Amino acid sequence: MKKSKFFAVIGGIGVAALSIFLISADHIDAPAVAGTTADITDFYAFQGENNGNFVFAANVQGLLAPGQPTSQAVFDETVLVEINIDNNNDLKEDLVIQAIKRGDSMYFFGPSAPAMQGLESTIATSARRSVKISTKDDVQITEKDGMKFFAGPREDPFFFDFNQYNAILAGTAGGFNNPGADTFAGTNVLSIVIEVPKSMIPGGVAGVNPFAPNTPIYNVWVEAKRKI
Repeated sequence: MKKSKFFAVIGGIGVAALSIFLISADHIDAPAVAGTTADITDFYAFQGENNGNFVFAANVQGLLAPGQPTSQAVFDETVLVEINIDNNNDLKEDLVIQAIKRGDSMYFFGPSAPAMQGLESTIATSARRSVKISTKDDVQITEKDGMKFFAGPREDPFFFDFNQYNAILAGTAGGFNNPGADTFAGTNVLSIVIEVPKSMIPGGVAGVNPFAPNTPIYNVWVEAKRKI
């Protein structure tokens, strides 16, 4: 099995507990990665329109101009985006789905057991799938092995009054305005979207979700990792 070089974590981490979904975001406020090609903005995990599927959407590089004519030059070939799936509630990844740009395409690997757990990763390239990276005028979605893949610019879906947030932190404002100003309105992020049959993600822990005791829960998080 051919494998890539190791990667070391440099990106922020977005976390989702997937019974339906829960969201956490970084969004340009992590000093170590803000403004870099590894800056995670949002991560979403939810049941697909086909209720036999899960959908994972990882967004990176916020505040991109909406008129961005192409995304091929923006996704970074040295940054691996890795979706980690914990299916037994021990808070360690049991399965990973990896995405990395090569040329004008995004390549995907998994879901499969990681070669190692933690802050370093290798890419096992034995089961490769890909999609051409979309542009504003050329949207591409690939279907293979029951999975669907997309990579390209999309309008930022996250609503947040970032300037008011900073004012609150600085002590110059007492709270958020109603309505607030959406700092990210009209800007783009780079999205990586994967739809996966639930049958490819076995496990999940039942009985711990107070809202749906019979629904298995998975802990899911995303990392951006740079080649070393």
